[in-house]
Amino acid sequence: MNLIEELLRVKSCSVVGLEKNTGKTVCLNYILSHLPAGTRVAVTSIGLDGESQDQVTGTKKPEIFLRKGMIFATSEKHYRQRHLTSELLDVSEIPTALGRLVTARVLHEGKVMLSGPGATELMKQWMRSVASIADLTLVDGALSRMSLASPAVSQAMVLATGAAYSANIDTLVRKTAYVVELINLPLYCPVVNDEAVIEVKGAVTDRLLENILNDKENKGKRLVIQDFTKVFADQMVWHRFIQHIPVYARQRSHLLAVTVNPTAPNGMTLNSEVLCAKMSEAISLPVYDLMKE
Repeated sequence: MNLIEELLRVKSCSVVGLEKNTGKTVCLNYILSHLPAGTRVAVTSIGLDGESQDQVTGTKKPEIFLRKGMIFATSEKHYRQRHLTSELLDVSEIPTALGRLVTARVLHEGKVMLSGPGATELMKQWMRSVASIADLTLVDGALSRMSLASPAVSQAMVLATGAAYSANIDTLVRKTAYVVELINLPLYCPVVNDEAVIEVKGAVTDRLLENILNDKENKGKRLVIQDFTKVFADQMVWHRFIQHIPVYARQRSHLLAVTVNPTAPNGMTLNSEVLCAKMSEAISLPVYDLMKE
């Protein structure tokens, strides 16, 4: 089953980049261009996506291209700057950094910049508002705003990684595999009279894990967290911790696939075949080089 077939089995999906220039927008455009005709899709972003040039590095960026019938949400400012013809569906009081949130349907294909809701509850509110008119809702995300890729927001996710995250294949695979490991934490199933559980609702840091591990009363207990987005622990600290205390999540995202961009902004390119093979072996998931496709 390929990526598009997997996507058609869910109602909502976040496309999350582990770093800038890892191919997140390429992945989004790939999905949008390969969905079967007639699929009702709604798309927005948690930040700003679709600009033609990176405001920090000055490098060229892929713009977001929408086909006829697609629904999108963006700020008032970027709605006025769109390069497509659209039908206005709603002007919401949901705030963005650049004005109210505008939802519209594409009448004639073209390019648009997306700048949608920037908070979890606001994103969920918008997604509920389009649920009846969309078969699939896509959220363009980012690691720095990982909370909006939480299972509380979207049903599934696709992770974009690449040379911009690390220029060394083995390091890139190791760092990406750690994020995948956190996403795939086992679900916590409550047990009657289960007193051997440590519940943490907030951030999971190195210091917290070390404090739990150093308390002898916690021997034989389990740690339960909300979801993977709450983990901010170093990989070595995390692995040392789980050797002694297993960790479970109350909510879990369905990670569909990992995409890779083997080229860094400075032009340095990794071997795509080697990268995809090592990544797939490490995470036991489909890995796609959409830059090549």
